[in-house]
Order: sequence, then structure tokens, then C-alpha cells
Amino acid sequence: MAPMASATSKRRGHGEDSIYFDEDRNRYVGAVSLGAGPDGKRIRRKVTGKTKQEVRDKLRALHTDLDAGVQTPARYTVQAAVDVWLTEGLSGRSARTVTLYRDGVKPLTDKLGATPLRKLTAANVRSALASLSDQLSTRSLQIAHNCLVRAIRHAQADDIVARNVAELVRPPAGRQGRSSKALTVDQAQALVDAAAGRRGDGSPYRLHAYVVVLLTTGIRPEEARALPWGYFDLDAGTVAVWRSDRAGGDTKTPRSRRTLKLPELALTALRGRKAAQAAERLKVGELWQDTGLVFTTTVGSMLDQHNIRREFRHITRAAGLGDDWVPRELRYTFVSIMSAGGVPVEEIARVAGHQQTSTTELVYRRELRPVITTGAELMDKVFAR
Repeated sequence: MAPMASATSKRRGHGEDSIYFDEDRNRYVGAVSLGAGPDGKRIRRKVTGKTKQEVRDKLRALHTDLDAGVQTPARYTVQAAVDVWLTEGLSGRSARTVTLYRDGVKPLTDKLGATPLRKLTAANVRSALASLSDQLSTRSLQIAHNCLVRAIRHAQADDIVARNVAELVRPPAGRQGRSSKALTVDQAQALVDAAAGRRGDGSPYRLHAYVVVLLTTGIRPEEARALPWGYFDLDAGTVAVWRSDRAGGDTKTPRSRRTLKLPELALTALRGRKAAQAAERLKVGELWQDTGLVFTTTVGSMLDQHNIRREFRHITRAAGLGDDWVPRELRYTFVSIMSAGGVPVEEIARVAGHQQTSTTELVYRRELRPVITTGAELMDKVFAR
């Protein structure tokens, strides 16, 4: 009688592969044994494909990753990689910068966030960006793509993924964004009047002084949010613009550090703001946050830029200007009004804190008059006789 065949089979060792056909999935499956975990359970990494050769190629790539020390958890997603980067990879950046990146990458993670990082392909990234091209501007697509590249690079440094597939993709052009614009003098006056008024419920607008200061000095919104009362001298009528709501508190450029004379309109609004803030402080008592800032919430904390934009739209609607305006366009308005008033571009650049006059001329200055009359006026004078 022939000896009975053994009923037991030899278990594959660490790193050995198996390939089998899964009828339920109608695909070939390749598996690599990675030994046992702390709980004694067997650890296996699997890949799938339509053919055995496809599975063999994927197993070969998997071994390359394993030999390089890359260990990507099966459930480690793109969203997880982005979250870790936002938490650990932006050390020293301001909360404003972190928020900018989190908001900027969100449209992309909404598309790719649930994808396991090790299964993410360049085609996935390219397809997601293309699907967003009719919703986001070119700049927004670049920010989203850049954030994803940096998040995966952070994962690479932690040996979670072998290569950065997002770096292989070039973001497409997005929809054309709206060009910045400037208010006319009449529109600017209507805005100031509306900001000094009250809401439908009778409460005053909190951004009255903010609107007036930006409009009459041309300082940047991030500079205004970071201004403490100690930088104002209301008796001398000056403000020292030496910091901003940027990483490290620095101004945008060295020339942005400047001391400006305040017009009476701004001084009056600031005195009103100081009195209103003192009343708020008494009202909330111990809940007050003593930041020393001029433009704050009802408890003294720094104003959030999203809340500022929302309140600003209420004011522009009250002024009859619609809601297609943003606070930074007050700076464009300031430069344009100065230019229309005949102030030399070199002086405007100095007041606005621009590094170069070309920035003032090409980016910020808007022609407020419908027809340029300078040439005709000069020619009439020359040939009058």
C-alpha cells in the first residue's frame, strides 16, 4: 500500500510570494508574507491584477519598496498623509498660513482623500485636477497641487511611500479669475458712509474703522489685522506699520515697514473704535483676551479674515455696490485715487510700501477717469497761439 500523502502544506516564509485566482473578484491576487505581528497574526501584503504577469510586476515593485524600507499601511490614505503634513510639516508657520494650505488643498482631498496612498497614481492626480479646472482658478489649482506634492514628500521622508506620483503631474490651467478693481471716489464715499451706519437690527458695523483705515492709508489687510494700539499715536496722528499677520509677524517686504500720517477721517474712526472696544471689554469681563490689537472680535481676539470678508460684503451691499468686492481692493482704490490726484508714482510706492514702482504702476494703479486727457490738454496749450 502506497504511503499516504501528507495533509499538511509548508507555510511560506517571510518575503515569499503566492499567486492565485480569486473567482469572486475575477482577478489574480498576489500575496507577500511579512511574518507575524506582535499579536501573532500573520501579516500579508496583497496586490491584484487581471493577469498573472500584471501581478508579478506589482509584486516586483512591492519587493522594491520593502527592500527600501518603505512600509505603507493598507489603510493609510491620501487624507491621512495631508493631515500629518499640515500638523507636523508646517512647523513655525502662522495659523493663517496653515489655514490657507488646508483650505487650498481641500478641493483635491475631497476627490482623492479616501484613496490609499500606496495605490495613488499620477493618473488619479491628473484626473482630479482636470475635474477641478472649471471650478478653480489656475492659482488655486497650483496651490492644491503644491500642497499634495509636499504632503507626499513628507510621507516619503517617513518611509511611508516610495515615490511621489504628484510630482509627475503638471496642474492644468483653471478658469480665469476676476481681476482686482478699484472704487471710484463716489463709490468710496458711499462705502465710508455705509460703514459708519448700522445694520438692519440697529447694531453698528464692526468694520467701520477698519474700512476707513485701509481706504485712506493703503495698508494691507494683513497689516491692519496685526496692528496693536501701541503702534498708533492718535495725538500725533500717526501709525507705525511694522508688522503683519504673516509668518513671524514680518511685513511683506523690508520697505513695507513704514510710519504713516493718518488723515482726520481715520483718526475720528479710530477714536470711535477705541471707545467701542473699551465698552466691549467691560461687557465681557474676564472673558476678554488682552491681545492689544485694534481690530478684534467682541472678546478681544484677532479678527478672522473669513469673518472680515463676510462683514465687508454686508457693508458693500448697504452702500449699493453689490457683494463683488473684497477688502484688499481698498488698497487698489487708495493707489488709484492718489494717482488720479497727481501724486508721483515714486511717492505712492513709498506710502504703499511697495518694493518697486513697477508694482504700483502695473499691479495696483487703476485709471479712475474714463478718458485720458493729459495729451490733448498739453497739445491745446502748446498750439493755442
